[in-house]
Amino acid sequence: MAAKTMPDERQTDFSYEARLCLLRERKMGQTRQKIAAGWSMDVDDHGSVPPPEGWHWEPTPNHANGGFYGLRGWSGNFRSLMEALPTYVDPVDALAGRWSVCLYGRWYKGWNPDFAYDELKADQELYGIVSGIGGPQHFGPDYRIGLELGWGGLLAKVRRCRALHGPDKAAFYEAEENVILGVQTLIRRTVADIGRAAGAEPHAGRRENLREMAEVNAHLVDGPPRTLREACQWIAWFNTVSRTYNGDGAGCQLDEILRPYYEQDRAAGRLDDEGTIFLLACLLLNDTHYYQLAGPDAEGRDQTSHVSYLILEAAHRLGTTNNLTIRVHGGLDRDFFLRSVRHLVEDRKGWPRYSGDKGLTEGFMRNGYPASLARQRIAVGCHWNAIPGREYTLNDVVKINTAKVLDVAFQEMMDEAPDRASVAELWRRFEGHLRWAVLCTARGIDHHLAHQKDNAPELLLDLLCHGPVEKGLDASDGGVEFYNMCIDGSGLATVADSLAALEQRIERDRVLTWPEIARHLREDYAGAEGERVRVMMASAPRFGRGGSLGDAWAARTSRLFTEIVKAGPTPGGRNLIPGWFSWANTIPLGKALRATPNGRHAGRPLSHGANPDPGFRKDAAPTAMARAIAAIQPGYGNTAPIQLELDPGAARGDGAVEKIAGLIQAHFDLGGTLFNINVLDANQVRAAHEDPSRCPDLVVRVTGFSAYFAALSPEFRQLVVDRIIEDGG
Repeated sequence: MAAKTMPDERQTDFSYEARLCLLRERKMGQTRQKIAAGWSMDVDDHGSVPPPEGWHWEPTPNHANGGFYGLRGWSGNFRSLMEALPTYVDPVDALAGRWSVCLYGRWYKGWNPDFAYDELKADQELYGIVSGIGGPQHFGPDYRIGLELGWGGLLAKVRRCRALHGPDKAAFYEAEENVILGVQTLIRRTVADIGRAAGAEPHAGRRENLREMAEVNAHLVDGPPRTLREACQWIAWFNTVSRTYNGDGAGCQLDEILRPYYEQDRAAGRLDDEGTIFLLACLLLNDTHYYQLAGPDAEGRDQTSHVSYLILEAAHRLGTTNNLTIRVHGGLDRDFFLRSVRHLVEDRKGWPRYSGDKGLTEGFMRNGYPASLARQRIAVGCHWNAIPGREYTLNDVVKINTAKVLDVAFQEMMDEAPDRASVAELWRRFEGHLRWAVLCTARGIDHHLAHQKDNAPELLLDLLCHGPVEKGLDASDGGVEFYNMCIDGSGLATVADSLAALEQRIERDRVLTWPEIARHLREDYAGAEGERVRVMMASAPRFGRGGSLGDAWAARTSRLFTEIVKAGPTPGGRNLIPGWFSWANTIPLGKALRATPNGRHAGRPLSHGANPDPGFRKDAAPTAMARAIAAIQPGYGNTAPIQLELDPGAARGDGAVEKIAGLIQAHFDLGGTLFNINVLDANQVRAAHEDPSRCPDLVVRVTGFSAYFAALSPEFRQLVVDRIIEDGG
């Protein structure tokens, strides 16, 4: 549904359509407020709202550096924040509560200095390693635990388990009590504010909605949800407080989680589909958590239900950003798949995205797990999957800049053995440095796991995991069942195109020498001669063209990276799983890298994730890109996503939906794992980049996440513009 003019709130129309129109416009206004306030927006378009002007809260430090750490520091400050956090009540919304500040994002002082890792820092800087040390969340909760118990049941469980353990676990249970009591305080305060709003509300429809909202939330202070509205409100509360705690955005298999409540309400005559769609739209508006739809259950049966269709319709009518992922498998409901693609094409909001069951399930099984467990590892993050409530991963937090590793190897070769310089010698040194970079990264992961409980424990997510409360152990400290630690490579196309250019221009064409390219890299291709060489290197056979030298080097690089990561666990015995992804690190990792042999200037962004670089072939053929990225999948259950931009002209006409669906399916048949697509007009994007106010509701899937284009920084907008115009135009 296209955005409409916001109706006057004094109007008597209290239809679902009118209410959604108001909610949509309010979200746009809140986004404009955040932009004006200078909020960092190069991330997911969260459901956060700016706190009231003049609102202030400060944490209580428990360390000499002014920070707060460990169980008492985090739980005490979180409870204090829950007592002070502004409440949020909208009389046309079905759900109360939004988050406005994040403890981790706003007040976290960095890694606890009592657990330094100075011995790793030199190599981390040398190889461009994003270590993940101190990184929060990035694993998935099991919402069923909270929905079955409610906050009161969770509190009773904490107290019951505390009685089973000795004094050495008392601090953990005290912290969990603090967290739950803080959440209950926030809900009680919100109920009181809803009551005050209802008392002052002259509009009958809004007044009745507020009365029902107060009733729902008063029950949820202690009780588990009984209806679909209560279930959506409980999820919204968990999302709100978990975002407030440390930014957690992992969702769930939303259609299956909500299906029992929907079926129960329909059977009792409490709710119709129009009311359900509105409720679901309010939940999607509340925050852009990552939800999976459809896909197989543990036994391989398709999970598509009527609720799956209703969620699609809710997202369509809402017309804002969201992070819905559909898991594509052999048994997927074909009508549901095609309807989702139609929304992608017609709504042009960068949703949904698609994950490939074949590559993910077969890949995760290579780690020694059964298919039934692999199918339960669902898409609940930017590019990542997790087993809800049973797995700790650090997904999307740990990255190695493989282009920086290649540059280190190149400089070493030219310093130590310029007379023996060759692509073979460079590759030998690259392999050695990559092995050392992976070892350094693995040691960093072990350090994180040894001390994260004393830095920033996962107290909210612990509650919705199987094990932490029962054992009295944080999820980062042995509380859950599985530890599969993610290591993403970044800069694949930069490496592959650089190696292809060196081989082609120096060893095959013999139009350049090793000392000459070394000089041009030092000088960043300066002057007319440097520009001539840069263009020559950039025009070498590139990754993505299909059967090219660049494609061969990309496949070889991915195989090497995968082999090294999977050569063994971390020194501490944790399983490692490779992927290819850069997220927003594309820009900062590029800033730390000098000119590269593929013709890239110093400081420019790295290649985007697993994608070929823009301009990899003149026609930017989607099929070529899909084949190229399928060919470099590491193949152990983490993703190497494809990011595709389609011009609306390519997505119009008879059969367009079928063609795009066929492309998605073909990529997954080849082993692809995640497919992100934008359908965007290049001219509109160009105009919005020049003046973002001209297209305030333009939504793009930036990488794994979606965002309002106007909310991105100029630097990040430029990155998206380059990709869309060159790849999709």
